[in-house]
Amino acid sequence: MELLPAIEIEWPKGVGVNASIIWLHGLGADGNDFASVVPQLELPENFGIRFIFPHAPSIPVSINNGYVMPAWYDIKQADVDRHVDVEQLMQSAARVHALIEREIARGVDSRRIIVAGFSQGGAVAYEAALTYPRPLAGIMALSTYFATAGSIKIDPIQNTIPILICHGALDQVVQESLGLKSLATLQNLGFVPEYNSYQMEHSLCLQEIVEIASWITRTLS
Repeated sequence: MELLPAIEIEWPKGVGVNASIIWLHGLGADGNDFASVVPQLELPENFGIRFIFPHAPSIPVSINNGYVMPAWYDIKQADVDRHVDVEQLMQSAARVHALIEREIARGVDSRRIIVAGFSQGGAVAYEAALTYPRPLAGIMALSTYFATAGSIKIDPIQNTIPILICHGALDQVVQESLGLKSLATLQNLGFVPEYNSYQMEHSLCLQEIVEIASWITRTLS
């Protein structure tokens, strides 16, 4: 499988990589979307993290009148239930698996790999991480929803994976009800996610960045 093109940032430089975070952008964006967040996290100086920000392929998106844009999968209806192209979503998850495999080949233990995603990217992150057959460090789900909750085949090795969910209470693109629904679904499946809500729209805020940094530090320490 051809690897997704991606922006890579090692933080801090010169320490040596011992962990990886694969961070997926949202609909219509690209890997540059969250690259600027890395220095804002102010992670410990002894951490050696390779941040990988892949670029989604450009495909027609139904809810945008078939306009071609970067997307992890097609969204067919913009209703609260989010009718998505599950096959395309699963293909994107497989491409994330390929990125994970490359990190392992580069010498990073799978238990030190976090899969993160914002909005559409978060839906792929859920599918990719929960179906991966080796233990992972965690899932970071930002302003997103669990699109494949009804069909996912969770690998039992992920049953205790740490999960961070962050959502904006003022989000009109992916309403917080979807984030809360994801939380409830995961709890019913036996997971113990951490959930944070913020007075923001479909974006990141400073308080969220601080709490993401804290979670990453705890998860990789």
